[in-house]
Amino acid sequence: MTIHSGTRQDSTFIFAKQAWLPTGWQHNVLFEIVDGNFAQITTDTTPPDGVRRLQGPVLPTLANVHSHAFQRVMAGMAEVSLNPNDSFWSWRDLMYKIVRRLSPRQVHVIATQLYIDMLKAGYTQVGEFHYLHHDTAGKPYRDPAEMAHQLLNAADRTGIGMTLLPALYSYAGFGAQPPHQGQARFIHSSDSYLQLHHQLAGELAGTHTAKFTREQFTRTHADNRHRLGICFHSLRAVSQHQIQAVLTELDHGQPIHIHIAEQQKEVSDCLNWSQQRPVEWLHNHVGLDERWCLIHATHLNRDEIQMIADSGAVAGLCPSTEANLGDGIFPGVAFTQAGGQWSIGSDSHVCLSATEELRLLEYSQRLRDQQRNRLYSQSQNHVGDHLYTQALAGGNQACGIQLGLAVGCRADFMVLDATHPLLMASQTPDLINRWLFACHENLIKDVFVAGKQCIQDGHHDLEDNSRGQFAHVIKQVIG
Repeated sequence: MTIHSGTRQDSTFIFAKQAWLPTGWQHNVLFEIVDGNFAQITTDTTPPDGVRRLQGPVLPTLANVHSHAFQRVMAGMAEVSLNPNDSFWSWRDLMYKIVRRLSPRQVHVIATQLYIDMLKAGYTQVGEFHYLHHDTAGKPYRDPAEMAHQLLNAADRTGIGMTLLPALYSYAGFGAQPPHQGQARFIHSSDSYLQLHHQLAGELAGTHTAKFTREQFTRTHADNRHRLGICFHSLRAVSQHQIQAVLTELDHGQPIHIHIAEQQKEVSDCLNWSQQRPVEWLHNHVGLDERWCLIHATHLNRDEIQMIADSGAVAGLCPSTEANLGDGIFPGVAFTQAGGQWSIGSDSHVCLSATEELRLLEYSQRLRDQQRNRLYSQSQNHVGDHLYTQALAGGNQACGIQLGLAVGCRADFMVLDATHPLLMASQTPDLINRWLFACHENLIKDVFVAGKQCIQDGHHDLEDNSRGQFAHVIKQVIG
């Protein structure tokens, strides 16, 4: 079977004995790549002489929809009990202390190593939820986009794609409470946020215009790996007027991200302020649709679950961070039954493994319900395949990209280690289940982004130098 797009230019051909296409596992697959996208896919074929052959099962890569890159430097530091009531809020105090010490150069080093590790984990797009905007005194840099540029440069160097999500962060709590000193580096007014967004939009589109049109937004999507979205830190950090003003000026159909309903205290504070729960308030006062990615959305009632599902919005789940911070368990079974869409991210980066995020998501449902095999669908009863399908589709939607082994998608893919005994001995339908639930070492050997190899036999060209620089930054910031 041959699937193709009609256009032919300079082509690259790659052959895989096994590849997981949208139709399931296929054999003897020949991929034609043109301008970084899949132009033709032929199954059950014999490859021409000289074509590169991939040595292992081939899977699409995923988008990591939620990242705070700078937080990687403190991963593992908060695991000391200093308070019998330790919570997200006490962890946040430590994060604020770290934030006060970070320079733009240090953020670049942290992000470079982080993005190398993400590529090794099979993530080829990162949703960078960026709110570390200003200098240590809370003043804008001479270039207001200085910190964003450090992140984008790290992405360019490593080869990962980025959906940059500069966050509007103005207040300390619901009802426009004034920010405190620990938040000084995050704070924007509506006007300064709009100026930052227009600057980044023009740069990513290759223009110098003050406004970013729908045509430029579309061209940005077509021409490179990077995207630009809209981001509100949380309902406690912005006002309704700000949300509406930003959407009126900037909305061209791009992704919109927001932290929401992560903690019980956040829900209680929102109820005290508005007499509505966070997702309920957002649905009723702003409106939800498929553009929105609701990060965490941990604490939902049944009405809110249905609101999200009916709207087409994506829940951005970060199981390892949510577990580390004691957030709670996402209502995954009820959300799936309602038809909800979800994606995964690594958030604070205590874990950089897509397999572990998916495994933990499923296991948390089992622990809560005291039952097995909780997340599946009528059309896909292999839990691993269902999890991977959902993470792929939800990540694409939340990051405004097209990943997958299909014509027209960006040619991002990864190759698993075919020599691992569990994969060698598995029947093809069991491969993803075996990989996700039984293989705890990293079996991802090779990773390609837009047809270019970034990880070869588990290694990245920059990793030796990057590791040393990252270790030095840890000592500077933590030591």
